[in-house]
Amino acid sequence: MIKGFKDFLLRGNVVELAVAVVIGAAFTAVVTAFTAAFLKPLIQLFSGGGELAGSFEVNGVAFDWASFVNALITFVITAAVVYFLVVLPLKTLEERRRRGEEPAPAEPTQVELLTEIRDLLREARGEEAAGRHAVGDPDGPTG
Repeated sequence: MIKGFKDFLLRGNVVELAVAVVIGAAFTAVVTAFTAAFLKPLIQLFSGGGELAGSFEVNGVAFDWASFVNALITFVITAAVVYFLVVLPLKTLEERRRRGEEPAPAEPTQVELLTEIRDLLREARGEEAAGRHAVGDPDGPTG
């Protein structure tokens, strides 16, 4: 069970996805800090400045519309960067591959696949043999 979990974690896609999530969260934090430190004060300044800039009150309830606009700008900046630095280049690369201008990633050969299968079978047999030995002979190999 532990081996299966380890194999799952070490699979390329899972590790790449985890890295992408961490980088995305860090990038979003940077954009949020930028918009909170620079853009929100500008929004408040352009809305008249003063104590109630970027917000208003109705019956004692404050509506902070500057924070909403700030969050919206944060989202747009993050989405634009993801699109222009990740999605668009990958889309362009895929189109080039489709037209034959760019070679596709090399597929494993039959020999490589058979070697991998052989190694996995050996590993599975080794674990089974170790398990049978431990169950069949409680005293171990010196018994």
